Amino acid sequence: MDVIFIQLLNGLDKGAAYALIALGLTLAFGTLGIVNFAHGVLFMLGAFCTVSVYKVLTISEKVLDESITFFKAYKEIPYLETWWGETGTMIIDYAVPISIIFAIPIMILVGIIMERGLIRHFYKRDHADQILVTFGLAIVIQEIVKHFYGANPIPIGAPEIVSGSAAIGVFLGLGENLVYPWWRMIYFVFSVVVIGGVFSFLKYTTYGMVVRAGMWDREMVGMLGIDIQRRFTVVFALAAVVAGLAGVMYTPIVAPDYHMGMNFLVLSFVVVVVGGMGSLPGAVVAGFMLGILESFSSMNEVKQILPGIDQIIIYLVAVAILLLRPRGLMGRKGVMED
Repeated sequence: MDVIFIQLLNGLDKGAAYALIALGLTLAFGTLGIVNFAHGVLFMLGAFCTVSVYKVLTISEKVLDESITFFKAYKEIPYLETWWGETGTMIIDYAVPISIIFAIPIMILVGIIMERGLIRHFYKRDHADQILVTFGLAIVIQEIVKHFYGANPIPIGAPEIVSGSAAIGVFLGLGENLVYPWWRMIYFVFSVVVIGGVFSFLKYTTYGMVVRAGMWDREMVGMLGIDIQRRFTVVFALAAVVAGLAGVMYTPIVAPDYHMGMNFLVLSFVVVVVGGMGSLPGAVVAGFMLGILESFSSMNEVKQILPGIDQIIIYLVAVAILLLRPRGLMGRKGVMED
């Protein structure tokens, strides 16, 4: 029972990442009609926003190490610790949450530059052209990040107060052996809040209602005198922010490297297709569903019976669902059917 519960939590954690990235992908596709293969690098750029903030906060000076008396030795101490003592140490420790403050405007700017500089010129082009140009853009951005940050993963820990594991077994009355990392649970809750925020924005605000109308009929919205091009830019920036925040919060779970975005991109596109092209609820449901399936298929008991099933389970499920429902779980009629 403990193992099953842990795998369920692992699936929700992984599914939250899939759902966030797929949500941004679907938001861009449903509104703009763009198949954006550069969306994965937005997730990666969010993670490297955290890396950048951490590197700035830990800029250090060399001081004499007084604990060594046989010879002169120096150690590096961050300026924040020198200036503010324990307060500076705490600021460094909370580098990941602090990164959210900087990541939001940075990802908005990146989204606006991408949309106005490149994406808007491909709205009326074939999806094959969109895939090629955005995939090329993703490779360029990856190589730029690799040049400045190197090819090796850069580990960054969660704040010390939530770096351990929670005794959820005691809380739920399932025994003392059932524990789970605090940060993974925080990531899941954070993902739910972001997803809820996006849906609330689209459902309860006038701006969001116009965006939803544009997802159904862009030409009609434009004929009503609404500056639809400007709103497309805002939607793309919002999709970039969602992906970037997913990357920021994922850094303590997986150390950022320059190709992490591609690793999630392929799976996220599968999630979008399974959920239904253009369906935001479908992307979220499919993300969590496939995350849970992948988690359970990685159990040793399952892999002993079906070796390698954890590597292909998502694609097998995708094939099965698309055979039964060609539009996906919640796909809209007419999307990608012309």
